[in-house]
Amino acid sequence: MTIGNAINKLRSDANLSQEQFASLFGVSQQSVQKWENGDSVPELGKIIKISKHFGVSLDALILGNDNRIVEEMKGTNQIKPQYANIHDWEFYSSNLMTEYQQSIEEGLDIETYKDVFLAAVRLPKDEHKKKIGDTLFEIVINAKQKEGYPYIEPSDLESIKDLRKPYSYKKNAITNLESKIHGAWLGRVCGCMIGKTVEGIRTNELIPFLKETGNYPMHRYILRSDLNDEILNKYKFPFASRCYADTADGMPVDDDTNYTVLYQEIIEKYGRDFTPFDVSRAWLSYQPKDAYCTAERVAFCNFVKGYEPPESAIYKNPYREWIGAQIRADYFGYTNPGNPALAAEMAWRDASISHTKNGIYGEMFVAAMLAVAAETNNIKDIILGGLAEIPNTSRLYKEILSVVDGFENGVSHSDCFKTIHKKYDEHSAHDWCHTISNAMIVAASLLYGRGDYGKSICMSVEVGFDTDCNGATVGSILGMANGIESIPEYWTKPINDTLHTSIFGINTVKISDRVKLTMEHINGK
Repeated sequence: MTIGNAINKLRSDANLSQEQFASLFGVSQQSVQKWENGDSVPELGKIIKISKHFGVSLDALILGNDNRIVEEMKGTNQIKPQYANIHDWEFYSSNLMTEYQQSIEEGLDIETYKDVFLAAVRLPKDEHKKKIGDTLFEIVINAKQKEGYPYIEPSDLESIKDLRKPYSYKKNAITNLESKIHGAWLGRVCGCMIGKTVEGIRTNELIPFLKETGNYPMHRYILRSDLNDEILNKYKFPFASRCYADTADGMPVDDDTNYTVLYQEIIEKYGRDFTPFDVSRAWLSYQPKDAYCTAERVAFCNFVKGYEPPESAIYKNPYREWIGAQIRADYFGYTNPGNPALAAEMAWRDASISHTKNGIYGEMFVAAMLAVAAETNNIKDIILGGLAEIPNTSRLYKEILSVVDGFENGVSHSDCFKTIHKKYDEHSAHDWCHTISNAMIVAASLLYGRGDYGKSICMSVEVGFDTDCNGATVGSILGMANGIESIPEYWTKPINDTLHTSIFGINTVKISDRVKLTMEHINGK
């Protein structure tokens, strides 16, 4: 039963004409006619009024389920959460437009409900809004894909494998592997450090700031010594509260580097055959809830509620294609040098607990690139070798390939990044933090940086979006491809072989010790 059918039934059961029904809710008779014919749907405010007037639930009205009646709880002895104190990442109804945009990008046929989503967003954060969000989630989860949608994007591993397009490249014998692994670890940490300082800034502030401090085009760390009172007062971005390479005691705590250490611990505990369930238990055991963001926070809370993978990635998760899984890929690439297929499979086991579709592919792509980088430093081969492990029918595959094709056809780096900014709005949290936009930046920085470590990580940060994530991924891949010797001391010296974490029982580690443990995992110890 559609919402139009439900309205028709309510009206008929009440012996009301369309005109009489319209007058009750301040609309025209023609509007009621369109609702009942399925030509349009009422705005959320009207749906709420109809729901209250006839004593039926929003579920019953929107989903047509006459047996689901909301029992309005009465009395003063009710125990309810303080909704204002619930973080938006944990309150699905706070992010309904993210859900709408994400669903549209997936090709789900929900456009008729756009006005409902828009109206629901404007409601205060309370029980009523939660119930409406619950209803909209049911609509999304049961929505069909629109006819003619050009992408095929499964989330299960076997279907992903069926849609891969093989890519052949010249493989070199893997030599000096420990240097590569050390380069990958330290390259990741340094790349994360340069981006961490300005994580969250938009380019309308970043570029003027870089120019004002003599760091444009970007070629070095942003330093605390770059700041003065005039700069601190000029920009809205909270420069004063950020960490800087010239004042830091090693690499500060960051989720990008936390995950690399965490997955080393997971393999240490569960072995290389770990399962998605093993990962979910480790998440609950090794870090507090606040260490997880967006999709990861949703998945963590879902684990607590009893949802297990893959449902933990699906239930009320509007961030299911955001960058969170992509930044968790590295250790699976480190431990599978020259074996991108296995690196991607291990990445899938992890990504599937919190992400779907392109959110999963992003992690598989990065893990596979790192595995390829162990046996070639040809950037094009690294990127296309990574793409070979994800569906060639996906949005991520198409967009990364467009970056590669543009580079091959002489598109300048500035025009490439302009195109990314045109396609994805950095002022939209969804676009700013999405897997695809940031993966494009990673690929472009690798290509246009032409293998130069400093140039490449600076390029990945200067363009904006998720700066610490992209700097870390670019640095990790180049460190693997070219070894620790390829990373100038300028970048590594402030880190001082020290990595701080928020992982229970781990805290601060020596990067060199983590390199040795990685070698043990590679060698099966």
